[in-house]
Amino acid sequence: MKHLLAILMMPAAASADPAAIENAVAKSEPGGWTVSVTLRHADTGWEDFADAWRVELADGTILATRKLSHPHVTEQPFTRSQTGIAMPEGTQSVEIRARTLTDGWGEETYSLKLR
Repeated sequence: MKHLLAILMMPAAASADPAAIENAVAKSEPGGWTVSVTLRHADTGWEDFADAWRVELADGTILATRKLSHPHVTEQPFTRSQTGIAMPEGTQSVEIRARTLTDGWGEETYSLKLR
């Protein structure tokens, strides 16, 4: 019984609630690339929401970060774009990674081929 009480009093581990990247598209334009990313996350309000996504090379080099300034509680999934992204010459694909306010940058990425 003593051990059961100790277990019950332990703080519950926070369950990860990563943002899911449902889609991403890239378009080459005269001023750089435009990347549009569609995210889904169980935003609950200002205390827990998907607050950014970024474009990375396979080696982890960050090319651009798109900050999301507010929760999207009633708009799921949602798509936001970033323009003017410089891609190193010869880049054939990039990785998209999402972040949430409570859990930080997700471990999984979305691979996006450039055309």
